[in-house]
Amino acid sequence: MNALKCKAILASAALSAAVLSPLPAAANGLQCEPGETYIMNVMVSGHPYWVPVYQGFKQAAAAFGCETIFSGTPDYDITKQIASFEQDMVKQPAGMLLHPMQSDPFIEPINRAIDSGTQIVTFAADSPKSNRTAYITSDNLAEAKFAAEEIVKQVGDSAEYAVLENPGQSNHDLRVTALISYMEENYPDMKLVGRQATNQDSNAAYRATASILQANPNLAALWIPEAGSAEGAVAAVLEAEAEVLIMHADVTPTTLEHIKAGNIHMALNPNQGIQGFMGFMATFLAAHPDVFDPFNDYKVSGYNPMQVPYIDNGFAVITKENADSFDLNAYMEGRDPS
Repeated sequence: MNALKCKAILASAALSAAVLSPLPAAANGLQCEPGETYIMNVMVSGHPYWVPVYQGFKQAAAAFGCETIFSGTPDYDITKQIASFEQDMVKQPAGMLLHPMQSDPFIEPINRAIDSGTQIVTFAADSPKSNRTAYITSDNLAEAKFAAEEIVKQVGDSAEYAVLENPGQSNHDLRVTALISYMEENYPDMKLVGRQATNQDSNAAYRATASILQANPNLAALWIPEAGSAEGAVAAVLEAEAEVLIMHADVTPTTLEHIKAGNIHMALNPNQGIQGFMGFMATFLAAHPDVFDPFNDYKVSGYNPMQVPYIDNGFAVITKENADSFDLNAYMEGRDPS
């Protein structure tokens, strides 16, 4: 080996050492301590939406040697979810990925948890006035715009449409209000003839849709911000033998079968596995902010440098053609559901 080549190798090694010198401690820190636990807390814990999210959460946790717990309440009840949150805090987890049913009631519990040493990241729905360190969701504005454009593409730009909604849950609110605003701004001849709260209750959605259909026989399209209400809405449309284009966000096994049958036009589904995986990553880094040194004032300001106001996990468009890829039973084959 000639002297010039040897010098080049030594210089390269020295440069690498200089660049990487802060990293060994950080790299060693990207592992959980024995027993270090992260919790995912939700409302309506039996809903199939959470299954792929928790699978992604667990996959990321396993890569870092961390333990996980799935938690929440089976009820659609903000008081009960907050109670489950408080019970989880007794376990002193390092962090929690939280889907808050409502934003404001969770401000104080989230802030108190962070003050006690548990880092909180929200997903799918947010509590933006709290001190949570990150929020991960699909882009609800993009979902609403896509839905509006698809409705107009299918039924024209001067038709009647209606929406069902779930007031109080931030992502569902945005999916509805953004679609209505987009229609008003871009397609003023589209007429909103029905807007009813069904609160993810398929029975309430059945009754609301039947009422809207009776009052508006020319209804052309229906937008729904979640899948539970879509189950009841499609039943009412089929019973009335009406020609109504149905689109909704999220997916359940029931609505997937209706998409396959052509009864539902399409669903816009957040990338749930990515949501859970990146949700864990954000929560883990919030609990381990010492593994990096950002170029900002966190040392003198005293705040957690792991602040990510918004992570977009993207969304998929589910149609009759690709519906088999969203079969939850097939996805869960060979996986541990706990």
